[in-house]
Amino acid sequence: INRYFPVYTLSVLSPPVDAEEWKASVVSSMDALVDSCVVVPCSFSHPKETLPTARLRGLWHLKKDRDQLIYSADETRVLENFRGRTQLLGELGKGNCSLKITNIKSHDNGPFCFRIELARTETDTQTKDKFSFVEDCVTLDMMSEPNAPSLTHKDPIQGRPFTITCSVMHTCPTNKPEITWSRGSADDVTESHREIQRGLWEISSVLTFIPAEKDSHQDVTCTALFQGRITSSSKMTLYVRRSENYNYIIIPVVVALGSAAIFGGLCFLMVKKYKKRIEELQRQDGT
Repeated sequence: INRYFPVYTLSVLSPPVDAEEWKASVVSSMDALVDSCVVVPCSFSHPKETLPTARLRGLWHLKKDRDQLIYSADETRVLENFRGRTQLLGELGKGNCSLKITNIKSHDNGPFCFRIELARTETDTQTKDKFSFVEDCVTLDMMSEPNAPSLTHKDPIQGRPFTITCSVMHTCPTNKPEITWSRGSADDVTESHREIQRGLWEISSVLTFIPAEKDSHQDVTCTALFQGRITSSSKMTLYVRRSENYNYIIIPVVVALGSAAIFGGLCFLMVKKYKKRIEELQRQDGT
């Protein structure tokens, strides 16, 4: 069963001033593959003046303690077991607070919450315009191994183009899985990548080839390589059908139809000829 089903909600916290305008949208629950990476989609808005990214400080912290940071531009403030593993994606000035965590550990469950601080000067470390969205945090559900790729295809027919689609869902679009096949070349493969829903992506690889009779009962394997050198595979066995040959039916039918047409034509001419002769005899006899 595929476990990639992230859920996201929009929550508004309750500070004493302008509560209705401090807003954040964060995926609230996501699957995360141990030893791989995950990207947590996040966006926010605030009621104060528009400031450039350089005047905004974005932080991520544990919900239970706002001082336990898992991300900060100042890594000396980050918990030791998260240092070098977290990154803020996008631009804070455009309301993007998405978080990337690499080398996922089995204990990276969270919940993790985002905090924004408006620093109008470089030395403004005591700004009162800051907010932690502690009611809108993300929890990571750990996966010890990835889901197997899904394969979709029709029945292969000898001598006709045949396609197999291999699809893999994931939660780390910055390092999407790499898909390889056990046969074919790069020219035989096309790829696409799309967002299924917020926090869930799918990469698909389509292999096209023309099966021969000798390919029957051969296996075709699709392998997905995830960030962290983690692999998962699926395979199918080819059962190649022969091309339908209707010559043994078509030729006799055509011959029969042709013979019937010739015979019908001769009959028509004979009837016409004898009908005319009968009419002549009747005129001579007066009857």
